[in-house]
Amino acid sequence: MNNRIRELRKAKKLSQEDLADMCNVSRQTINAIENNKYDPSLLLAFSLAKVLKVTVDELFISGMESD
Repeated sequence: MNNRIRELRKAKKLSQEDLADMCNVSRQTINAIENNKYDPSLLLAFSLAKVLKVTVDELFISGMESD
């Protein structure tokens, strides 16, 4: 499942380190999530959504379009 975290983070002018600090995780975790090498826990997904001011649904791209 792809995500929009990098795009949303950059729009807020946050570094990976900034976002990591705000979500209480390491910069490496944010990097891995942005590169689709790690799926965040539900708790972390909600934390990311809160910091980026979007819904959890808006963070992720399922790759399947629904009509």
